[in-house]
Formats: sequence, C-alpha cells, structure tokens
Amino acid sequence: MNALVATNRNFRLASRLLGLDSKLEKSLLIPFREIKVECTIPKDDGTLASYVGFRVQHDNARGPMKGGIRYHPEVDPDEVNALAQLMTWKTAVANIPYGGAKGGIGCDPARLSISELERLTRVFTQKIHDLIGVHTDVPAPDMGTGPQTMAWILDEYSKFHGYSPAVVTGKPIDLGGSLGRDAATGRGVLFATEALLNEHGKSISGQRFVIQGFGNVGSWAAQLISESGGKVVAVSDITGAIKNCKGIDIPALLNHVREQKGIKGFHGAELIDSNSILVEDCDVLVPAALGGVINRENANEIKAKFIIEAANHPTDPEADEILSKKGVTILPDIYANSGGVTVSYFEWVQNIQGFMWDEEKVNKELKTYMTKGFQAMKGMCKTHECDLRMGAFTLGVNRVARATVLRGWEA
Repeated sequence: MNALVATNRNFRLASRLLGLDSKLEKSLLIPFREIKVECTIPKDDGTLASYVGFRVQHDNARGPMKGGIRYHPEVDPDEVNALAQLMTWKTAVANIPYGGAKGGIGCDPARLSISELERLTRVFTQKIHDLIGVHTDVPAPDMGTGPQTMAWILDEYSKFHGYSPAVVTGKPIDLGGSLGRDAATGRGVLFATEALLNEHGKSISGQRFVIQGFGNVGSWAAQLISESGGKVVAVSDITGAIKNCKGIDIPALLNHVREQKGIKGFHGAELIDSNSILVEDCDVLVPAALGGVINRENANEIKAKFIIEAANHPTDPEADEILSKKGVTILPDIYANSGGVTVSYFEWVQNIQGFMWDEEKVNKELKTYMTKGFQAMKGMCKTHECDLRMGAFTLGVNRVARATVLRGWEA
C-alpha cells in the first residue's frame, strides 16, 4: 500500500472516531496549494539542463506550513502529497504552531557538482520566494539536501525580502541554526521510547534494541540508547547488517562508519543477512530507514515486543493488524520521529526573537514536548478506546479540525 493511500486511510479512521462531518473531512484532506515550477540552469560544461521543482502546501489552519525539501531523481507526487499531509498531523501532535508542507526537485544530487546544486537551489528559490516565508511556509532539509542547501535558500530569499533567517530551518549554526538540531530526531526517538517503556514499567536500561538504518536518525538513536544503558544487538545500513548478542560497541561502530562510510567490515560483530534485521530477537525494534519495510510478508516473524517508528510510514496497515493481534505495541511515526520538527520550531523561535539558546535548554524543552505529546496521545487512546496510531491521528486531526472551525473555514 503506498504512503498516500495509508495516510488517507488513517485520516478517515481518525475522522470517524472524532465524528467529523463529511464537508469538514473533505476540506481537511485537500491541499491548500500545489506548486510546480521549471528550473533551468547552465551546467558546468555550458549546456542547459531543466528540472522540475515542486512544493505541496497542505494546511495552514494552525500556523505557517512546515516541511522538507528533497533532491531525488524519482519524486513521486503521491508520496509528496502524503508526506505534506503527514506533516500537518505531526506538527499538531507535537503541539507546535505549524501546518504541513513538502517539496523538492526531481534531480540526482550525486550527479551534480556543488556549483550546479547551488545554481539549481537559487533558481528554485527565485521561482517560489513569494510563496514561502517566515509566516507562510518554512522549508527544511530532507533526502539529498542539508544545511548548505538551506543556507543558499536563505541567501536567495533574503535578496528579495531582507535578511530572514527564520525562512528555513536546519541551517548551519553560523547562520542561525539551532544547537541540538543534528541529534534532534534521534534524541526525540530516545525520549519517545523512554515514555513508552515507562508506561509499561520498564526503562531503556537492560532492553535489547535492533536498529534498521544507520543514517542521521539511526546513528543518533543508537548512540543515545546505548548511553542510557540500552543494549543495541543488531544494526543495518545500505552496506550490510551486523549482530552481536552481547551488545554492539556503538562508539567504536560510529568511528568505523565515519572512516569506512558504512557498517560493512566492522569487527566487533558478525555479518548477517540485511533482510533478517527486522526479525532478529530483541525487545525493541527501531525501523529508521525507508517506508513500507514491515509488511504482511515479515510481520509474523517479528520478535520485538515494541516497535518505535523512527522512519516515516515503515509499517503497512496489513502488518499493523497482524502485529496488534500478536500483542506488539507500535509507537507511530507521527509521534515517534517528531523530535526533528520540534527542534526546527525551536530554531524558528530563536531566529524570530534574535536570541539563541544553549544546547541544554534545547534538549530540556524537547523532552518536555515529547513527554507532553505522549500523555496527550495516551489520553486520546483512552477516550476513543484505540491503539497508539489512532490515538496520535485523532489527536492531530482533532487539533487541526478545531483550528479550522474556529477560524470559520469549514465548508
């Protein structure tokens, strides 16, 4: 099932639990605006190349729209629509004053030089500068983009609108980026996991973790979990998968990955088949890579008691049903990986105030938001007698629906 179908399905189930009328339901689903622009740049060899840039702005009832910009050769409009919608519910679950958006450029960043990427980013910004803004739509990095991309957008936007550091988040620290942003999603995963385990009378310490994906989110989650006394027994990335039942030495693995650009060849663990990573014996499974990895084919084999969705949409609805029958507790993506957008909000706040926080304050505030979010989600589970995924969706959809009605926007 693709991401858009699954997201729409979860939205409709939440809408029914909340008793929303069909007109309001329809208006909440339709994106506010979809933008498509042609971006033509001179390549380094003097030839011209054209790329398609786009932005889906889903909802702004609760505040400016927020979401990543990705550079990827195969950009699926349905997936972008789903991710924009997901950002609307995610920001509402986190209780930060944003709506959802998503966008990017259909290109392969690995095949473009730095100067070509800069030209492309600047042309894209020129095309959309009057449709984004500090109080309109605030982009952030995503697949294939990073702090440098945000710096170029900030600079190009500022040529039209004056210096505006709050127009993007995920910026370099030197241009108003926030301390703690790099680790934010992984740290949010830690706080979310702590909240869930505490609810079940357990703590991170002594639990066995399997982490699929060792990019930014997976590596930070592994580091912070192992620092908190958790035992990471298996890890995978693009280069392969490794396992050590006694626990992998995460600081040593991080050094290895920095030098070798992947976990392959790490000596402190045995090599295993990448496809078996999700079904390894553990207490807590953390999918932190791609969507749709837990499906009806492998759901029955999963041995974990808890699944923390650090990736977007890693569990198919069919797998959801199989796992809930097995008594597996799933902490949904729209709550579990909201640490990144929460600290993006802190960055935006700091930029608007012109007053930067130290890292300790960023992490303390993040813990407060993640803890309050968990309690609010549990409250909806009790009210509607539903699982955590529906608890999160009803919480998010309800907050957006209330804002929509209060502003007099319902059809």
